[in-house]
Amino acid sequence: MKKYAGPLLMLAVFETVAVTLWLTKDNLFYLFNFSYIGISIALGLFLFANQVKCARRVVQFLVGTYMLVYLGLISNENMQIEGFWYYLFTGVFEAATIHYAVAKIFGPLLFGRGWCGYACWTAMILDLLPWKAPHEPRKPYGWLRYVTFVLAFAFVAALFVLHVGHLERIMFWCFLLGNAAYYVAGIALAYLWKDNRAFCKYLCPVAVFLKPASYFSLLRIRCDKSKCVDCGKCKKVCPMDVDMTDNARTRQNGTECILCMECVQNCPKKALDLK
Repeated sequence: MKKYAGPLLMLAVFETVAVTLWLTKDNLFYLFNFSYIGISIALGLFLFANQVKCARRVVQFLVGTYMLVYLGLISNENMQIEGFWYYLFTGVFEAATIHYAVAKIFGPLLFGRGWCGYACWTAMILDLLPWKAPHEPRKPYGWLRYVTFVLAFAFVAALFVLHVGHLERIMFWCFLLGNAAYYVAGIALAYLWKDNRAFCKYLCPVAVFLKPASYFSLLRIRCDKSKCVDCGKCKKVCPMDVDMTDNARTRQNGTECILCMECVQNCPKKALDLK
């Protein structure tokens, strides 16, 4: 049963959130929403525990398409960062604010940047591109995501300061155009630098929320030094350039780990594991 501890723990966490929000907000939607996400993630971890190679892809499409199509396109909820600022300015603890609190601000204290690896609908598409692992050293452009973060905040703040009308409709169009821009930029950067995750490393504003809590994450991939032979395979396959042979929280690009498990699956000595 030890190998199923991860799936059971993740399911328990999301079910706790689902029931708590259902009862406190008196809205059955939260029970369905977080139960669905929790079951999807638990299923992926279960498949991974049974060595199914496409486990993470299953979760990406189960959660990513649900949030993009159902929550975004059908329910008209802007789950992008602009939607978070919008609800925050209106003082409403709903939709995007709850999503960000659970998945991107406080949740990473438990599961790090698991959102990026298992639920992001932008990465869901980018991970289908052929450049799975970077072929060049990481570029010094990470500061650009702070620019996009500030621009998103400034844009929504300006809408409120200028008392622009029809904000809900504007937020919906921001969701559509924002996603289109993310996909175009992500694919262009992937092609330019032969790196599927270039957008995540240099432009994604959500990483600004994810990185601080991820430093203290309880769930981390750790290396058993007694088994490691320093073959370097984990570094070659890591899409985020993380040094998984170093167990320190200060390890190279430590807050970039998306728990994709590529290093775990490719380690010839089984020295890496999620603990």
